[in-house]
Amino acid sequence: MNIWFLTGSQGLYGEDTLRQVAEQSQRIAEQLPMPVEWKPVLTDAAAIRRIMLEANADDSCAGVIAWMHTFSPAKMWIAGLDALRKPLLHLHTQANVELPWATIDMDFMNLNQAAHGDREFGHIQTRLGVPRKTVAGHVSDPAVGERILAWLRAAKGLAEVRTLKLARFGDNMRDVAVTEGDKVEAQLRFGVSVNTYGVNDLVEAVDAASDADVTALVKEYAEQYKVAPELLGERNESLRYAARIELGLRGFLEAGGFKAFTTNFEDLGGLRQLPGLAVQRLMADGYGFGGEGDWKTSVLLRTLKAMSDHGAPGGTSFMEDYTYDLTPGNELILGAHMLEVCPSIAAGTPSCEIHPLGIGNREDPVRLVFDAEPGPGIVVGLADMGDRFRLVANEIDVVAPPQPLPKLPVARAVWQPRPNLRTSTESWLTAGAPHHTVLSKAVGREELVDLAEMLGVELVVIDADTTTERFAKELRWNQAYYRLAQGF
Repeated sequence: MNIWFLTGSQGLYGEDTLRQVAEQSQRIAEQLPMPVEWKPVLTDAAAIRRIMLEANADDSCAGVIAWMHTFSPAKMWIAGLDALRKPLLHLHTQANVELPWATIDMDFMNLNQAAHGDREFGHIQTRLGVPRKTVAGHVSDPAVGERILAWLRAAKGLAEVRTLKLARFGDNMRDVAVTEGDKVEAQLRFGVSVNTYGVNDLVEAVDAASDADVTALVKEYAEQYKVAPELLGERNESLRYAARIELGLRGFLEAGGFKAFTTNFEDLGGLRQLPGLAVQRLMADGYGFGGEGDWKTSVLLRTLKAMSDHGAPGGTSFMEDYTYDLTPGNELILGAHMLEVCPSIAAGTPSCEIHPLGIGNREDPVRLVFDAEPGPGIVVGLADMGDRFRLVANEIDVVAPPQPLPKLPVARAVWQPRPNLRTSTESWLTAGAPHHTVLSKAVGREELVDLAEMLGVELVVIDADTTTERFAKELRWNQAYYRLAQGF
């Protein structure tokens, strides 16, 4: 994916000035924190509309950055901005950092007019109701670069979800409300195509995996993880079957062009194990996943995985708020799932183990066991509110477990939610947010804000400054806004 860099001017200043505009614009483009595709300076409405239509039609274009180097009369931009369907970042910058106070003259002033040229551009964007992100400051400022990169990550996430295909193996868990949702509306709003396949379609692919491929994959497990001795000895067949699941599942997804999927422990068909190790490894490779048929969380996970590819440290995983430590003054959330937590968030080398599972009525499944790496992060959930989708995010601090967990044979994360557990959970519950989430240390608040703006969906964030009273008011205001925005 690439980003187009557009520069606005007009023919009033003459060819010599326009040459300088182009030269300085190219230098600005070269200082951006990522490579961009620079486009010739735009000086008339027809060229502006044409470049916007070309951006829409080019699948490799993830978004456009626009800068008004000189004064570019904004009526020229109306048709183009109205036609644009790709994410837009308005960069409010200028060619120079410091003013040449001793030599500045009217030629300099006429050339460097972004201070009011961008105000003209900002007015027409607001007048037209154009969704965009505005970033002010010189591109050499690291803070400006980070804000641009956050927008880029969101644009990559949008591009991913627009063409995402998701395979559901079976339906969702019986009688569960939060894993339900409107798949037609999701395809209209996000672009994702969600379709269901019989579990035994997957079983056929699993059974077709060759013994040689299974042997090679088991060898890979031994090289990458601390494999329990019993899995290399008397229970090696269980490890081989886990490898067979991975081969079959990976092959099924690759053949169908799927980058996200769901499973359900209540619907395993001919599978001998609930997929655990396979799901964890596929998530580590960037696939979206949701347990119990939770396709919305699977979509969200794949989207955030795509967003975190651009140089962002940390990992991103499927997660579930499982249980609490309510010790006064040190309240904690223990997050986990039956098996499926992504090793991209692991502290150290995961251990590959086999243990009984009290649900699913199948053989003991193989899984990776580890603690999450401490550090700041965010958990985010996607809920279908009936008339719209809502993203709910909570800024958190992942911590090391206060004590060892020798009898909990699953991957897990322990965190302190901001501002505290009481306010966090009361706000989360008030928002109607799901129990399945995505935990990310690679994607942060700003990227989520940008993504929500691009998607046109509601986002509420629980952070260090949240109070339950203000949060409840925000939800009520949002309710009014989104109802009105839908029209009559």
